[in-house]
Amino acid sequence: MKWLLIIGLLVLVLVGAGWWFFSQPGPKQLNMANNAFPGDGDARLLLPDQKFDDQHGLAFDIWAPTNISAEPLPVIVFIYGGGWRDGAKEHYAFAGRALANRGYMVVLPDYRLFPDTRFPGFLEDSAKALAWVHDNIGTFGGDPERIFLSGQSAGAYNVMMLALDRQWLGREGKSPDLIQGVAALAGPYDFYPFDSETTRQSFGDYPAPAMTQPVNFVRPDAPPLWLSSGSNDTQVRPRNSRILRDRMLDAGGDAEYVEYPGIDHLEIMMALAKPFRHKAPVLDDMVAFFDRHR
Repeated sequence: MKWLLIIGLLVLVLVGAGWWFFSQPGPKQLNMANNAFPGDGDARLLLPDQKFDDQHGLAFDIWAPTNISAEPLPVIVFIYGGGWRDGAKEHYAFAGRALANRGYMVVLPDYRLFPDTRFPGFLEDSAKALAWVHDNIGTFGGDPERIFLSGQSAGAYNVMMLALDRQWLGREGKSPDLIQGVAALAGPYDFYPFDSETTRQSFGDYPAPAMTQPVNFVRPDAPPLWLSSGSNDTQVRPRNSRILRDRMLDAGGDAEYVEYPGIDHLEIMMALAKPFRHKAPVLDDMVAFFDRHR
């Protein structure tokens, strides 16, 4: 009887732990799974919760190699996705750790989400974060002359707009010329008319919808772009990345596109985490792009 009671309690604990785990947001689950696997040992959380916008209470985390060299490190500002309505920087620590382990200083900023803001609020927040990084990252061992942008889904949209439409960084007294390159995962770049609940919520009230679309801001002097999608992505269709690549090349810009067979919208981000890197060489390809331009 005693053993039956102990087994019953263990079952309840396991069921409760499983329920709790699967009730968490997907990126948080991914981060916890990532932490359970060995690897990426040359990475540490250098600075948590650094405020960059006191008015809205926005902050970022900075990840870096464990042993920072005497030479300033190239910097990646990574902006997470979530349909402009979900997400938190802490849930994407696996991305910061993975890129820091490859020799980069990684900044993971938060930004306002729906319903607290709509377009262009999340771009204003992302621009403010990038401006702070450009002004201050040297204090922490980062190189303000070698700043890259990266992001996934809605975050890929944010970084692409900062890179292509000069007005957002211009409002912060900066220029997109400070961006050395952009690596974007499964981003929406050509999605008007707004035919989903997510896009109607975040963009539907804006009076000039053409001004919300990255494909309308291609220019030959834009930073180099590395675009990627999964062939099975039905949430943000690969055509978004293909069209942006084609328009950039037609304009005389620098853009490349990688499509991963059998990968969907979530799996392209999962491939940055240790347990799922076998799915696609997303991390290796991103780092190769950064290395070519650093």
